Amino acid sequence: MEAIKFNDDEKARLVAKLQRYFSEELKQSIGRFDAEFMLDFLSEELGAYYYNRGVADAQAVLAARVDDLTDAMWQLERPTEFKR
Repeated sequence: MEAIKFNDDEKARLVAKLQRYFSEELKQSIGRFDAEFMLDFLSEELGAYYYNRGVADAQAVLAARVDDLTDAMWQLERPTEFKR
């Protein structure tokens, strides 16, 4: 899997969220450099777990849709003397 990368605007928004979290929840100030460092760490160390969960969720949705389509196709079938 390739490394998770964000463009400059996305990274700036994520860094701002980290800074806001530290300020509001931890009552600590964190600079941009430290926030970027933390974002990189979280992306490298935890990102794959969240990514894999998203892939598994997408697979489950797709499997459910395929099951629905399969059921709909069976409902179109007409009775004949042939067995399945």
